[in-house]
Amino acid sequence: MSKKPSIYIFKVALKSAKSIWRRIAIRDNQTLDDLHEAIFVAFDREEEHLYSFYLPRYRDKGRARLVNAREYTHPYTLEDNPFADETVEDASKTRLSTLGLKLGQQFDYLFDFGDSWWHVITVEELGGQPDKKKYPRIIEIHGESPPQYVYDE
Repeated sequence: MSKKPSIYIFKVALKSAKSIWRRIAIRDNQTLDDLHEAIFVAFDREEEHLYSFYLPRYRDKGRARLVNAREYTHPYTLEDNPFADETVEDASKTRLSTLGLKLGQQFDYLFDFGDSWWHVITVEELGGQPDKKKYPRIIEIHGESPPQYVYDE
């Protein structure tokens, strides 16, 4: 008998403007790539780019927070990349349930390696029971999304 999925709720805030955030509900049997897709939609992004999630080790602060973090990235980043570190994992194959997330834990998400849209993700709820609606889904929006690209005129 397989375990029924449970729900995680994440608050995803722009690192440069923490007053702009989204709350996203997602099943624990979904992947980090599914979470990326929800964030993409939630922040009104126009064009896909590479991304990575960084899960820091407990107690790491400052620069060590990212340097020592476990990285989960877009599968294209791993293809034929001579600079790829063998410790970097495929976000599309990483189910949330395998991450050992804890209530209140924070981790980082970088969208678009060129323009560097950094986000802070906070685990707000774990173990909720899913309803029959589609997941992941955006359950709250706070602040207007900045444009993905800023053009000088």
